[in-house]
Amino acid sequence: MARPKEFIAEEALDAAIGVFREHGFEGTSAEMLVRTLGIGRQSLYDTFGGKWQLYLAAVQRYAARETEAHLSALASAPRAVDGLRAMVERVVDDAAEACLGVNSICEFGTGKPELAAIRDNAGRTLTRAIVARIREAQVEGDVAPDIDPSSATEFLQASFAGIRVAARGGAGHRRLRALGQLALRALA
Repeated sequence: MARPKEFIAEEALDAAIGVFREHGFEGTSAEMLVRTLGIGRQSLYDTFGGKWQLYLAAVQRYAARETEAHLSALASAPRAVDGLRAMVERVVDDAAEACLGVNSICEFGTGKPELAAIRDNAGRTLTRAIVARIREAQVEGDVAPDIDPSSATEFLQASFAGIRVAARGGAGHRRLRALGQLALRALA
């Protein structure tokens, strides 16, 4: 009995995330996808509509997972600053794996509206949560009261991208941890 198409699509999408994370959109061939996903070329097109549609679906799934992981880290501690620290440490610990979000920005910038919309949607959700935790940390006395929470959030998100790029460039865990600690110190 054949497996349901949705189950195959979910497995294929997870495999595609790995390929696109490592090779980007342009660096990924249809042959690489077919081989890695374990499906035929026609199944790829029937299920996803083509390489670009598969890429969009992969970025959407990846963005949802990353956003949820960030939100979980933020909420993992009663004190807001500890939640912020947990989020930064998560980025540092996972930085050795290519980030599909950062890679998509480097590869396409804002030139693909449908891709930018996926990133913007995830970004808005995460931004609201980080801003809220920074405000809490200000009330708790752990973040300077004169720091603008929105600007601090943008700084943290830019730091995350920098940490991930540094990891791809060969920075070791010690250097990445130092970058993360400096990002947190900027809030004090």
